[in-house]
Amino acid sequence: MNRQPVDSSNIRSIGYEENDSILEIEFNNGAIYQYFDVPQNIHSELINSDSVGGYLAKHIKGNFRYSRV
Repeated sequence: MNRQPVDSSNIRSIGYEENDSILEIEFNNGAIYQYFDVPQNIHSELINSDSVGGYLAKHIKGNFRYSRV
């Protein structure tokens, strides 16, 4: 999955697979997580958020099934 770099103190890059609704987050520590059944608008809001980490914590973590890659 192609990821794009983001300006965040904790997150290195974010990718999204539209066909499968998978959001992929790469953290600065090298950990990669995939969140499943994430709507495209959530990905767009995350990418365009003033605080990527804050948006992730508030709207994604705890709301979507995930797996560490």
